Amino acid sequence: MALKALLLDQTAMQRALTRIAHEIIERNDGCGDVVLIGIRRRGVPLAQRLARAMEQVEGTCPPVGEMDITFYRDDLSHKSEQPKLNATGVPFSIVDKTVVLVDDVLFTGRTARAALEAVMDLGRPRRVQLAVMVDRGHRELPIRADFVGKNVPTSLSEHIRVNVTEYDGKDSTELHSIDETGGN
Repeated sequence: MALKALLLDQTAMQRALTRIAHEIIERNDGCGDVVLIGIRRRGVPLAQRLARAMEQVEGTCPPVGEMDITFYRDDLSHKSEQPKLNATGVPFSIVDKTVVLVDDVLFTGRTARAALEAVMDLGRPRRVQLAVMVDRGHRELPIRADFVGKNVPTSLSEHIRVNVTEYDGKDSTELHSIDETGGN
């Protein structure tokens, strides 16, 4: 992959997360009944950061969990013969709560669909909302994000990479071109 553009630097990512935190609080009349669930992998640190930003505004930190949606994917057989299951940790009830799923990039909608199924296995929330750092378009399912850091129309020959310090050693959002050999 070749880097085409830096879309968000560390400061812009923090600004977007702060804005999303305010939008979540506003839309839900506070964060009393809100829980955040980060979709593994990069959605988890983004959810943790959103919770801290919400705590700064409201004085209350919403619970944060993490979810591995590997076995809920409809393309599981295409990903790997031996898929690796990571930890799912939701140590709180979601029943009658507003669940905000947090992910890095919204693309086809298949990850969000899988996460919705996984949430329903945990109980019946009052509502489910979706927060993403980047919405790049190209939906294959009727899914939309409620909270978006940045909308970036892309071509199918492009890739969005959200870097987080916890995994990548830096915070940034980058647009890459996919090489013609099929690499991503």
